[in-house]
Amino acid sequence: MTGKSLSGHLKDKLIQQALEHKLKQLEKSPSGLNPLAKHADIPEAWCRFDQQAGYKQIQLIYKGSTQLGVGNPFFRLHEGVAGATTQIGGQTYINYASYNYLGLSGDPRVSQAAKDAVDQYGTSVSASRLVSGERPVHRQLETAIAQTYGVDDAVVMVSGHATNVTTIGYLFGTNDLIVHDELIHNSSLIGAQLSGAKRLSFPHNDYAALDRLLQENRRQYERVLIILEGLYSMDGDYPDLPEFIAVKCKHKAFLMVDEAHSLGVMGNSGLGIRDHFGIDGKEVDIWMGTLSKTLAGCGGFIAGESALVEHLKFLAPGFLYSVGMPAQVAAPTLAALHILKQEPERVRRLQQLSAYFLAQAQRLGMDTGQSQGIAIIAALTGSSLSAVRMSEALFQKGINVQPILYPAVSEKSARLRFFISCEHTEAQIDQTLQAYREEMP
Repeated sequence: MTGKSLSGHLKDKLIQQALEHKLKQLEKSPSGLNPLAKHADIPEAWCRFDQQAGYKQIQLIYKGSTQLGVGNPFFRLHEGVAGATTQIGGQTYINYASYNYLGLSGDPRVSQAAKDAVDQYGTSVSASRLVSGERPVHRQLETAIAQTYGVDDAVVMVSGHATNVTTIGYLFGTNDLIVHDELIHNSSLIGAQLSGAKRLSFPHNDYAALDRLLQENRRQYERVLIILEGLYSMDGDYPDLPEFIAVKCKHKAFLMVDEAHSLGVMGNSGLGIRDHFGIDGKEVDIWMGTLSKTLAGCGGFIAGESALVEHLKFLAPGFLYSVGMPAQVAAPTLAALHILKQEPERVRRLQQLSAYFLAQAQRLGMDTGQSQGIAIIAALTGSSLSAVRMSEALFQKGINVQPILYPAVSEKSARLRFFISCEHTEAQIDQTLQAYREEMP
């Protein structure tokens, strides 16, 4: 054997000995040769989706509904435009489960705007707006929104929920404080969590409590953000905005108002809570809203001063790294905004019908909670089970209204939510309330 082959043979032998030594170690270990055995103590629930708490809770709800003979009120399949009426399973229902407040989703002018946009721009802008997804209709819509609020500029994003998450999550950080109404929407809560800022809540619509909270905490933080909603979708009530503006000025804080449900339904012209109170749009630092309700599209917007909007357009992750809004969404939204301004009678009709519903409901003894009679009427039932049963009973009578259950609200505050459209009639409301009265315990 040559020196070279001897060297190679020795090397192979050493490798073999090392492998045998490793195998002996594995055999002596509790896990043996099974690489999964050393993880045997990890609970199944940690690696199975069907063992997660949320999923198990859903299955319990399904099981309970089946045992009680109550149908599932969620994910009902609507077969056409959902407005004051809707088609489900080939049957027409009076519909109170849509945010189509002014009947603009399905309006021929709005639909035509979407069709024209597809013909001109295709079905996707195919990139983030920063790089090559910008289209003229984006800027036209943003300019119209800014003019609606009397502020410098606006930016639209592809999701209403993500608009709050990315705006709040990006603009604020660990040295800051975010204070919000205790009933604020989930999107604002997730944004606050993402930011890493300290988060505190104050009692619903209580500006005096907010003032005391900031008196105690303001100087411990750099920037402070106050978050309100223009119209609270669970209760149908709204804050005293001028008082909150006074508090934010006193403590040198930013004020953000989420107008998801208030734009198009509040104020003499339907221009939201600022129209309702007659305030200058620049008195609020961040206006947020959604495009999927009154404006018959999809997505969200932020409106305010130029520095705010430009900052978000260049650096907020939810805008910077997201594809731009499709033109066939932006164009009908712009058309809907124009119609809102041109036809204020839609708003007045909505407000009239909402007030009628509230007055008649209260006359019948319905617990409407804090509802103010603007587009949203709550009907508290006292428990999740009773809310589901009432929803099912009304559905069997040709009325579609959704229950809101625990944990979305407290168990004793479970309810039905009636969303009014300007296209409802008083006769439909009378029929609905008569059916409700017949099913009341």
